[in-house]
Amino acid sequence: MSDFTPPIADFRFLIHDVIGLDTVNHLPTYSETSPDLVDAILEEAGKLASSVLAPLNRIGDQEGAKLLDDGTVRTPSGWMEAYQQFCDGGWQGITAPEAEGGMGLPILLGAAVAEMWHASNMAFALCPMLTAGAIEALCAHGSDAQRKLYLSRMISGEWTGTMNLTEPQAGSDLSKVRSMAIPQDDGSYAISGQKIFITYGDHEMTENIVHLVLARTPDAPSGVKGISLFIVPKYLVDNTGAIGKRNDVTCVSLEHKLGIHASPTAVLSFGDDGGATGYLVGEEGKGLTYMFTMMNNARLAVGQQGVAISERAYQQALEYAHSRKQGRAANIDGDAPIILHGDVQRMLMRMRVSTEAARALSLYAATQLDLTHHLTDDTDRAAAQTRADLLIPLVKGWSTDLGVDNASLGVQVHGGMGFIEETGAAQHLRDARIAPIYEGTNGIQALDFIGRKVLRDQAAGLNSLLADVKQTIEDAKNSSPSDAIQTASEKLQEAVALLDVSTATVLERCSANGEMAQVLASPYLRQAALCISGWLMLRAMMVVEGSPAKSDFQSTKIKSCQYFFMQLLPEATFMASQIENSHMAELHETRSLF
Repeated sequence: MSDFTPPIADFRFLIHDVIGLDTVNHLPTYSETSPDLVDAILEEAGKLASSVLAPLNRIGDQEGAKLLDDGTVRTPSGWMEAYQQFCDGGWQGITAPEAEGGMGLPILLGAAVAEMWHASNMAFALCPMLTAGAIEALCAHGSDAQRKLYLSRMISGEWTGTMNLTEPQAGSDLSKVRSMAIPQDDGSYAISGQKIFITYGDHEMTENIVHLVLARTPDAPSGVKGISLFIVPKYLVDNTGAIGKRNDVTCVSLEHKLGIHASPTAVLSFGDDGGATGYLVGEEGKGLTYMFTMMNNARLAVGQQGVAISERAYQQALEYAHSRKQGRAANIDGDAPIILHGDVQRMLMRMRVSTEAARALSLYAATQLDLTHHLTDDTDRAAAQTRADLLIPLVKGWSTDLGVDNASLGVQVHGGMGFIEETGAAQHLRDARIAPIYEGTNGIQALDFIGRKVLRDQAAGLNSLLADVKQTIEDAKNSSPSDAIQTASEKLQEAVALLDVSTATVLERCSANGEMAQVLASPYLRQAALCISGWLMLRAMMVVEGSPAKSDFQSTKIKSCQYFFMQLLPEATFMASQIENSHMAELHETRSLF
């Protein structure tokens, strides 16, 4: 299915009414980001997503990216033309600083737009996503000369960017990076080594590709402290940006993947002919620190892929359920559309409601990144940073798991036809499966959440967030006579109370034995994600209940929220039970099984 309708009404509702545009546009940087501008941006992005990118999604899956005999990489039919339209709209630079040629818009709005790109065509959207990460790293750590030479061309989309982190022996453990950078007399470095899993590591859509590469200098210490960051362009350029000779970077192969076939995932070899020319970014030994500058944005973007695939799979399943006739239903002569069958309705509601909840969580996290970057008060900025750090693993871990679950449900709604490639439902499941793996597997996200974000400050940051949640619950209970609001408030209050108990359990058991974090982390992340997204769903209910006349969208939103509190939030109780029932004895007994 090529049809895709961007959920613009939900974006507008969340940005304007639930999260509030004033959360970010009170910042001087975003003072001109008006509601009308937000709506215009959403509409234009939606047009490109639905009319240009979505029709290419199936084509890309079928054709895939190809490494030709002459060593060049070709993207599928229509890719180059779509990319040019993307660049013509200035979309690559939507959140990049205006001083560098970008639009300078909030990450909140950029996140909404990015979800549309990924929902319409995830394999295509990976290219601008990786370029955005490279832009962010150079904005923060590049020299004036590097920024002048590379940034404007990347922000315009004239050149794309990549992140070259892992290697065959390293996997997620970047301390094992072995690529070498040998200093040269002219101040450059000769880079050698091999990098794997490089998204859009080579392609023909732009005249140059700016690789950001992690490597070690000869005298660097072992471990992460010995890693530096280098710019290694595909083609060498002079100080005016004019393209010169090909650098010593070769695409050895493209990975044959389960999904995202149109995205060229490259194995890159540096220095086969003496050394690729690279340029140090910042100081030696700080490469991993520099890369982590963009890690929150990157993990937010990956989390949004989960939301996006959930949305796309839901839309396709919904359309199919209306058109497919099978079985009987009350007051229907002959075969009934399967949308009338209770179990199909259950699956569709789960897909829709969990997607809406995850979308709210991702956009709220985006606002905290905006505040982190642009608040002027040190205390306020630190608080926003703490909250962003806390939310990002929830968004990445929970939302990408949902993407797989919901894409699988989409196949189930199609029945046997979902297992047939021609319907396109299977592609969503195949594409979704990578998101829980990259940018740190979801197990790593859970350990990051429990270790760096809860144990490190003894849950101070989490408790601060939960204080806001509890205040909203009290406000809802005291200000609204609505039975729906009262019920939702009670359900959320019970869930948060259990989260408090789980947090105390985590602190106690991990203090006694640090290995317990491995046991508790994943259910604890999911429990927290359900509670925090529930907070945003309660806020959504309060907005709608406060409206004098409810639109069709608002009436539907109320039903979505009610379903969340009655059918999805109770899963947090199960997670709390898992945490309570996990002990070191169980861990030791489990290990004896392997």
